[in-house]
Order: sequence, then structure tokens, then C-alpha cells
Amino acid sequence: MPGEWSTEVSIQKPQGCGMVACDWSGEPMAVEVALALLERDGLWLLQLRDDIEGIVAPGCWGLFGGHLEPGESPEEGLRRELQEEIAYTAASLQPWWRLENDGRVRHFFRGPLNCPLGDLRLLEGQDMALVSLKELGTGQVWSGKLRQHRPLAPSLQQIVARFESLA
Repeated sequence: MPGEWSTEVSIQKPQGCGMVACDWSGEPMAVEVALALLERDGLWLLQLRDDIEGIVAPGCWGLFGGHLEPGESPEEGLRRELQEEIAYTAASLQPWWRLENDGRVRHFFRGPLNCPLGDLRLLEGQDMALVSLKELGTGQVWSGKLRQHRPLAPSLQQIVARFESLA
């Protein structure tokens, strides 16, 4: 009857969004990620991403980190991701750079890696390595586990370019 309350609700997903996060107007929202530049003795910690179709930069070297959960700050999300990916609790993470492009907002943090590489547990990805900025400048890094060179993820290429521009 008119004027009565109904408990039925019809919510439709905005059209044309697919796997992209959208707001209620149907406009795509930027995906936010937080990534860690962890340094030990002048070397940077990298993750060799899994060779899984559909993930960002499969089979490429990148940084540890990932997508923010709803309500997480970039630092909270990064700390969660570091636990999930390498069982690491960072003592100090400092915001370093924020980059917006390709529908993504990337929050880069810098901090020390306060333990030897061997103390980390790789829980996500194929390999990890400590790499010099000089080696990063070659555009590829050797994987001891796979026994081959693999390219850098686009976001890591952007980091290398930023370091080179600041030098």
C-alpha cells in the first residue's frame, strides 16, 4: 500500500565497471595501493611477483605491499601487507612519494629492513632479493630461485627513474 515501509531494497551495480571499483554514480574510483622501499646496507628489498594471469605485473620484480582495504590508511595497509607477504613488522615507515596514474594511487614508503634477508618468510611471490640501485638501472634482476633474469614492474621502473632524477 502507498505510504507503507518496504523491507525490499534493489541495488544495482553501475554499468560498465567490471572489476574496477566504482562510486554510486558509476564513475571509476582510483585503486589505492601502498608499497615499501625497504633498504638494508644500500640494497633494496624486491619481490618477484607470481606468474599468474590477471594480477598486476605478473612475473616481474616489484615492491612488497598491495591494495588498501576499506578504511585503512596507506601506512596501516602497508603494515598489514608486509605481515601477509613476508611476516615482517617494520619499525619505521616514512611516506616518500605519492603517484597517481593509470587509475591507481600509489603511496610509496621508505624504511630500513632491520633483519637479514634470510630471516624473512616469503609468503607471497616467487622470490625476493636485495638489489642495488645500479642493478635496478639495468631494467632486470636475477632470480636465484628461477635461475633467470626477470624485468622490473612498471611501478618499480618509475621508482628507478625518480631516484635517477634526484641524483
